[in-house]
Amino acid sequence: MVLSPVMKRSWRLVIDSDLPGATNMARDVAILEAVSTGESPPTLRLYGWTPPCLTLGRHQGVESADLDFCRREGIDVVRRPTGGRALLHHLELTYSVVAPLGMGPLPRPLQDAYRMICGALVRAMQSLGVEAELTGGEVNLELPSPRTTIPCFEAPAGGEVVVKGRKLVGSAMRAHAGTILQHGAIVLDWDGRLQAGSMGLDDDTGLRPHITTLADELGRVPARGEVEDAVVAACSEQLGVAFESKTLTGDEETGAKTLAPSFHVSG
Repeated sequence: MVLSPVMKRSWRLVIDSDLPGATNMARDVAILEAVSTGESPPTLRLYGWTPPCLTLGRHQGVESADLDFCRREGIDVVRRPTGGRALLHHLELTYSVVAPLGMGPLPRPLQDAYRMICGALVRAMQSLGVEAELTGGEVNLELPSPRTTIPCFEAPAGGEVVVKGRKLVGSAMRAHAGTILQHGAIVLDWDGRLQAGSMGLDDDTGLRPHITTLADELGRVPARGEVEDAVVAACSEQLGVAFESKTLTGDEETGAKTLAPSFHVSG
């Protein structure tokens, strides 16, 4: 069926509070499993983190984290279900898109789907007054090697959301049974001590030149609700979908609680 301009596919919108890292990852995976079987509709989820949390890529070595520093500072350390490199989630809004490939609006090729979602984020940032754009080049969803200790924000890849070459949003993707989970961090502000220390760096001088924040670009820290509204509106326009605010289903909640312990990193 060809949709007319006034007809939009219906997606679920889940606005979560700040949650522990393992809970956040488990909820994303529970949604992925439910959407892939058709039990739940495509979903945009927006959420935060408490306490701050260092996530490691799915196959990344634990040496990328300074576990002693994280324990002292009360920082969670968990493993993401997606690839990529270490990322400290703090002072950010995180987005998660779970939707089937090749059934509209997302195309089947992973790179194209990644760029489409990141394109919606560019539109959202522009609506806030930020001169965001996508980086050129090929989207490489795993390289550099997932075992590298280079932090996620240090080197933008193709299809990333940047401002004058500095990364504003860090994203990662996983495909499962014809459905993708893409999630990422929209950086609101920056705590250089925690960012550097969580990854065993002396300071953030190697990171900061590669990163920008909404506070940098706007001269203020935007309210989380302001950024949420911008992301929802931009995704609706870019993807041609209508959002209906809902919560996770009972099965998703149960699945997330079962999955959560498996994401913890110990050492």
